[in-house]
Amino acid sequence: MKIALDAMGGDTAPETTVAGAVRASREVDAEVALVGRQEELTALLGAYRHRPPNLSIVHAPEVVGMDESPAVTVRKKRGSSINVGLDLVKAGQADAFVSAGNTGAVVSASVLKLGLLPGVERPGIAIDLPGVDGDTLIIDVGANINPKPLHLLQYALMGEAYCRYVMGRTRPSVGLLNVGEEESKGPEFIRETYALLEQAPVNFIGNVEGHDLFSGEVNVIVCDGFAGNVAVKTAESLAKAIGRLLKRSLAESAVTRLGAWLARDAFHRLRTEIDYAEQGGAPLLGVNGVSIIAHGGSSAKAIKNAIRVAFETVRRDLNRHMIDIVANSQRQAAS
Repeated sequence: MKIALDAMGGDTAPETTVAGAVRASREVDAEVALVGRQEELTALLGAYRHRPPNLSIVHAPEVVGMDESPAVTVRKKRGSSINVGLDLVKAGQADAFVSAGNTGAVVSASVLKLGLLPGVERPGIAIDLPGVDGDTLIIDVGANINPKPLHLLQYALMGEAYCRYVMGRTRPSVGLLNVGEEESKGPEFIRETYALLEQAPVNFIGNVEGHDLFSGEVNVIVCDGFAGNVAVKTAESLAKAIGRLLKRSLAESAVTRLGAWLARDAFHRLRTEIDYAEQGGAPLLGVNGVSIIAHGGSSAKAIKNAIRVAFETVRRDLNRHMIDIVANSQRQAAS
């Protein structure tokens, strides 16, 4: 298996991406191809005493900035690390692509170059959030901010497949994010989606609300990209705020500092559970290939784990399962 990594994508690339790739190449049974400016990448790899044999470089002379227009960069920067990396997947020279770069550019280029799976109309970004009683997969968190009910239905189908075959849940529960649990709540397109999900071949449990995001009681939560993106970024901000407030409170006196020292193992476990670096990357579900989107501020650990997500997605043949469940839903709707 070969995984192409956008070595120039991210706030601290290429130093962080190279470090993450080196760590991944030692832990994941796959070749990692660093896609980017060869001279820079070769110099960075030279700092490592033992370069892993399953690490290679593919030259890409151009870089897509985080603030550049996605549509323009896909067309005009054909030599960018995003375009070159996805070209490798399209040509069958790589099995997956990972990027912490410009999310819009990755989504646009993935759709343009790889196309969509049969029966899928729009791709969706899925993020795995930690919860009290287990993880919850949220889809979509930014790829499609103005979806139709059919798109949300397909997100449910693809999210269910990911949760089942990659996350290992036997019969995942699927909820629809809304402002209330009642079927009559929410805007019209949400109510229409509810009706579609009731007939879909998934374990649909009805509407769920914001407080269900971290309960762990719902395996898959379906929403439009606008609401999902706001929810995820709010969660990231809240986690950081709680950490700072807790640190400040624990430093107020000798007693609280002693308590913090005694509870240091518990605090470490908490940081690990809520750290996005543990999840690594979010799959762009629905494209005819494997494209993993990592956080722009990804650490080397996050890059390593994003490569791991790509490896597991390919290894478990997720796209075939998604094609099957979408086709089954279409047959059921037509009968």
